[in-house]
Amino acid sequence: MTDLTDAVVLVLGASGGLGSRIAAMLDDEGATVVRAARRPEALSGPDAYLADLRAEQGGASLVAAALQAHGRLDGVVIAAGVVGFGPAAEVSDETLAELVEVNMLGPIRVLRDASSALAASAADGRDPFVVTISGVVSESPTAGMAAYSASKAGLAAFVSAASREYRRQGVRVLDARPGHTDTGLATRAVAGTAPAFGAALDPDDVAARIVRAIVDGEKDLPSAAFTASS
Repeated sequence: MTDLTDAVVLVLGASGGLGSRIAAMLDDEGATVVRAARRPEALSGPDAYLADLRAEQGGASLVAAALQAHGRLDGVVIAAGVVGFGPAAEVSDETLAELVEVNMLGPIRVLRDASSALAASAADGRDPFVVTISGVVSESPTAGMAAYSASKAGLAAFVSAASREYRRQGVRVLDARPGHTDTGLATRAVAGTAPAFGAALDPDDVAARIVRAIVDGEKDLPSAAFTASS
């Protein structure tokens, strides 16, 4: 079990449909939540920071802000992401760069840049963690979403390998792979139009399942872990 009371947790994508819910639930668990996003309109408060994961130093600036404000970092939740649709043969360089930078390279940099602070948290006897959200497309790449699937699968592959290294430092890395969730992200695609997905998962349920996994010490959340009753 992970006690989140007074744990300092950085949530990236905290202005989004899923990240905002996870941040609020971590608050309810007693955590000190540092919220981060690149769009200011839904982000406010003393522990709120703006950064762009497309920038090489975006993640590092957020880690530095959390450390400056609180002196330590005990958890990171990466709920930031973008989606794009369309045929694989027609994906533009601009769309490809956006998907890869935000969904894969940005989170990888955050894991790298937070590693020392999280290892220090473990050395001090706490139970630090990282949560990434690669989604079901990392398990089942989807036609019409090839570039998006690739960006998320790349993140999942990195996390799968890196988690073994971080574990040796006492840091738990957890990847969540929920199916399509009704957060509104598909309506803000960087390219193309979303197909008909069918029934969507409730974002409150998905967020609650992720927070429960953090508290319960789980190490992986495959798509099968997310159901209407989870």
